[in-house]
Amino acid sequence: MPSIDIPFAKHVGIEKKEEGTLMLVETEVVQNHIQTIHGAAQFALAETQSGLYLRSLFPEYAEGVIPLLRSSSVKYKHPATKEIVAKATVDDENKKKFEAQFLKKGRASITIAVELRDSDDVVTMMGEFTWFVQKRNLS
Repeated sequence: MPSIDIPFAKHVGIEKKEEGTLMLVETEVVQNHIQTIHGAAQFALAETQSGLYLRSLFPEYAEGVIPLLRSSSVKYKHPATKEIVAKATVDDENKKKFEAQFLKKGRASITIAVELRDSDDVVTMMGEFTWFVQKRNLS
């Protein structure tokens, strides 16, 4: 199931901005007590973006694996008061290391960095999401 079709992502209001990029519009539903976007809503956007990005890195494995978010670390940098957009990255060395281990053992971990920026290009949150990916047992 594509990340954007996950019921919780829809419930929070996560939308596709462009190919490979997700966004969250500031609405009353995602506000906290000071009328900014709640940290949990920002986390949901970032985590969903990391999963979407993982899928795009290795599309050939998408249907034959079980991805599991193993750990995450986030830092909130600025209140989010406008639409926010998520961007994910992973360096080539980590991508190659993941693929080599996955091909050898059928399981591997990879850490994806995600940055959230508002419509004024201000960073609201940064995070790292470590995914454990294992081949499905097809027997």
